[in-house]
Amino acid sequence: MAHPRRISTGAAAIVGIAALALTACGGGSSNGAGGDGGNDGDGKTDCAGYEQYGDLSGETVTVYTSIVTPEDTPHIESYKPFEECTGAKIEYEGSRQFEAQLPVRIRAGNAPDIAYIPQPGLLQTLVTQNPGAVKAAGELANKNVDEYYNEAWKGYGSVDGTFYAVPVGANAKSFVWYSPSTFADNGYEVPETWDALMDLTKKIAADHGDDYVKPWCVGIESGPATGWPATDWLEDAMLRTVTPEEYDQWVTGDLAFNDAKVLTALNMVGDIVKNPDYVNGGLGGVQSIATAAFGEAGLPILEDACFLHRQASFFQANWPEDVKVAEDGDVFAFYLPSNGDDKPVLGGGEFAAAFSDRPAVQAFQAYLASPEWVNEKAKVSGPGWLSANSGLDPANLESPIDQLSFELLTDENTIFRFDASDLMPGEVGAGTFWTGMTEWIATDKDSQRVLDDIAASWPKS
Repeated sequence: MAHPRRISTGAAAIVGIAALALTACGGGSSNGAGGDGGNDGDGKTDCAGYEQYGDLSGETVTVYTSIVTPEDTPHIESYKPFEECTGAKIEYEGSRQFEAQLPVRIRAGNAPDIAYIPQPGLLQTLVTQNPGAVKAAGELANKNVDEYYNEAWKGYGSVDGTFYAVPVGANAKSFVWYSPSTFADNGYEVPETWDALMDLTKKIAADHGDDYVKPWCVGIESGPATGWPATDWLEDAMLRTVTPEEYDQWVTGDLAFNDAKVLTALNMVGDIVKNPDYVNGGLGGVQSIATAAFGEAGLPILEDACFLHRQASFFQANWPEDVKVAEDGDVFAFYLPSNGDDKPVLGGGEFAAAFSDRPAVQAFQAYLASPEWVNEKAKVSGPGWLSANSGLDPANLESPIDQLSFELLTDENTIFRFDASDLMPGEVGAGTFWTGMTEWIATDKDSQRVLDDIAASWPKS
């Protein structure tokens, strides 16, 4: 076949780690929609769902996050019904130095009332290093999370059995992006098992494979965080080869990083990403994966240079503006399948922790875990913001991929697990795990050696 035009990856991706965080947390502008405990259509808020919080007139709750202007606008807008119906005032502050400054403010006795915590690992650090500073979630926050969230989310907001932080945003990572029209033109069907996915990969290679066109396109370059997309590959493979309990043990170090079960999962990934017949469509050979910017790595799908790209729901922000992301559009995504009956889903999210147990603060933290807030937040956010709260009306999600993600995250058969590298000790999760996976691809380092080196870096205590 004739080769489509080649796509340059020399330029840095438009979105890097900062944009990754922002798309995961939210963004977009108000669309003025109403309903679901918010605007009732005549400019007034239906306050029935807010009576449980009581009269909070004269109270101020401070909120501190890493989300800055203009991405902070949907968050600020989403607080307005709470302010209107309770009388409380919410003071929002976003800072690019959030993770560095929050511990400083806690130690100085100047902690915010509420802070958005981007990873459970940071929550654990704050709780253990600042005894008594982070307050246990109140009764109503507990009730909302128990009622509206998969039980795994409460665990990720807890430290040593105490529940501190309610889920705020979410993202689903277990997706494969593709072109629905290209699939239709070639008679390909979305695979429903891992074996079927591998059969499809082989068929695409046989039908189209040459030096330029391949079944898969992959990119793990992300500046100082290069390698993190490869860790997601291994995490998804672990969820499809071990039990959820063993995945949890791997996260905590109770299942050694160089255990045979981890090697099995890594080799499962290698069957795709280290096979020159399968990668790296439109971008180069296997080694090009290490230098292909993650934000651009799926674009060869638009040129029929590759057919499959494993990346999270937030990758929707990386497609050109004129590309329609939908089941009948230019690109869409399907669930990365497993061979079992269960649906393991890898994901991430943010949590809201409280540093005061004043009634107004407890009420606002509970509001952030309520159907009223998630529906209001969905209506004022564009594509890219999502919650795993089952009280969310998916019709309020503007993006079809967000709707698909919500369906997965709230499916009763879903086994949700948080991104492992965000839970592991920092020197591993954001250190040797990233670099080890990069070396595995860039230098063809032996799989067992990679795992041995990562295992050796695990903190001794």
